[in-house]
Amino acid sequence: MANTKSSTLNKSESDYSAQQIQILEGLEPVRKRPGMYIGSTDVYGLHEALREIIDNSVDEALAGFAKNVWITLNADGSATISDDGRGIPIDIHPVHKKSALELVMTQLHAGGKFGGSAYKISGGLHGVGASVVNALSDWVWVEVRRNGKIYRQRYERGIAKTSVEIVKDTLVTIPAVKKMQSGTTTTFFPDGSIFPVIEFDFDFIKRMIRERAYLVPKLYFHLVDRRNEEIKEVNFYFEGGIVSLVEKLNDNKEILHQPIYINKSDGDVQVEVALQYNNTYTENVESYVNVINTVNGGTHLTGFRMALTRAINDYGKKTGIIKADSDSFVGDDTKEGLTAVVFIKMPQDAIQFEGQTKGKLGNSEIQSVVNTIVKEAITTHFEENPGDGKKILEKISLAAKARLAAKAAKEAVIRKGALEGSTLPGKLADCQEKNPAISELYLVEGDSAGGSAKQGRDRKFQAILPLRGKILNTERARLDKMIEHEEIKNLIIALGSGIGDTTNMEKLRYHRVIIMTDADVDGEHIETLILTFFYRHLPDIVRNGYLYVAMPPLFKLQRGKEIRYAYNEEEREKYNKELQSGNANISIQRYKGLGEMNPEQLWETTMNPANRLLKQVSIGDAEEADAVFTMLMGDEVPPRKHFIQTNAINATLDI
Repeated sequence: MANTKSSTLNKSESDYSAQQIQILEGLEPVRKRPGMYIGSTDVYGLHEALREIIDNSVDEALAGFAKNVWITLNADGSATISDDGRGIPIDIHPVHKKSALELVMTQLHAGGKFGGSAYKISGGLHGVGASVVNALSDWVWVEVRRNGKIYRQRYERGIAKTSVEIVKDTLVTIPAVKKMQSGTTTTFFPDGSIFPVIEFDFDFIKRMIRERAYLVPKLYFHLVDRRNEEIKEVNFYFEGGIVSLVEKLNDNKEILHQPIYINKSDGDVQVEVALQYNNTYTENVESYVNVINTVNGGTHLTGFRMALTRAINDYGKKTGIIKADSDSFVGDDTKEGLTAVVFIKMPQDAIQFEGQTKGKLGNSEIQSVVNTIVKEAITTHFEENPGDGKKILEKISLAAKARLAAKAAKEAVIRKGALEGSTLPGKLADCQEKNPAISELYLVEGDSAGGSAKQGRDRKFQAILPLRGKILNTERARLDKMIEHEEIKNLIIALGSGIGDTTNMEKLRYHRVIIMTDADVDGEHIETLILTFFYRHLPDIVRNGYLYVAMPPLFKLQRGKEIRYAYNEEEREKYNKELQSGNANISIQRYKGLGEMNPEQLWETTMNPANRLLKQVSIGDAEEADAVFTMLMGDEVPPRKHFIQTNAINATLDI
């Protein structure tokens, strides 16, 4: 037996030789493992490719050379990005004996941001962006204006197909770009064998460039969509930078003071912060490093939060509001009603991101830099503007009291549940399945529809929680008030994930939470109230893709024993025509509510995974979602009235 084992090992070792070591030349690694370079190959990866080229132009603006960036979505499906910066160098590299342009476009880690001095601050992938996009495109052409001449080179899937040529005429159709003296234009067509979807989303791109327009003041962005007969165009330009962004985030909210703006450097690191408190109970904080949105935060955000809490506590002790250390505010208290943008600029080669998609900053030294600068600036602001300090302290004092009240209320709920022998509400018809990944919770409007749903469901994996009437509007409700509300309390307990500072998504009992309401005005109002609760107080359920809205049919069409269900007017007309043969008598029933369906119909149309139609709820744009919820569910009537009047033309009337 020992000899057999030894011979097996020797054979295995002999098979693993230099011949098995694969060397990927040029841009082959990118095409082999595209997710390593752009995060994914789905629609987000597609737009990440576009972002990389846009950010190359933004980097020219950050370096002080570009004033305009043009983004054009072309009729053939390609995208063109132009800027009026210096233009990519086209001279021959002394070592590689190729044009600098060709090296930038065809070699990884070749560019002014990688070990060079051309860019101290940039948002590109360390000189990788242009070559990665080139590798993942069917074709690319780049046009450079330098020295009074136009240079052009074409590539296919990362390989240069022409030399760098001097041309007389530009391929660009934008008049302003035609006239510019210097700059770079890149047009690329994504490779369909890499990306399953190669259609760019206008609204997604619009949000992307608007974000950058706030971060880089006095830079013009021009977005044009030429893919349809009706050409769409938007332009962005902001003088105020991140102060303008904070003011935009606080639209329709009652503000407590004017924005506090901080801008100070420590060596090569520039810290820029804008913050403003409003009268709401939720926080809206965004963080960036060199125009990259660090959606998962990082050391810069941790430093900011530490500084804010320390500065407020110090001022509270100085003014006598805080009598003892035990009365000090905690970080969660300072979050209530806070809107802020934390923007760090630092040398590109010094940045340490956690993950290729750069969602979190990992530089430990940045935490102390931000902490020191922000703490000093806020302390100075409070001394010079005691009115602002007083309003903020009053706001945070209320938040601290509410936190303690909510903690007591939550503990009372838990104690009560334990005394009853179960934490699950009696109205919940739970499922047999204990694995959250395949368990569903239906939130059903009313006891009548709840009864039908309980009878019609598959009890193996579907749980039902009826909600009576219109639940509490949680837009401006603190945790203690929510826990006092019976329907909200039942929902929190049924979900199992907790709420507030004790939220634990690992304890969530269902990975499909499905809102099922009537298709009328009241039903839509209840749906909005439930969505508000999740968006404001359990946003991780939305972010993880666990929240859905059921789409019950609006019509039942019947000819004899043949039945069709239509989910909209178009389907009703389609099925009506299909069922009409000769003089057939067709009955059409309009469902006014879920209660009109018997359990079998509700299962077949709305709950059966094989037939049902679900809409997954996502937060595509946190800023817009925040603004809409504030507008619809807040106290201010004029903005809500304006929103309804503006969007009334798009409403579906049920008369």
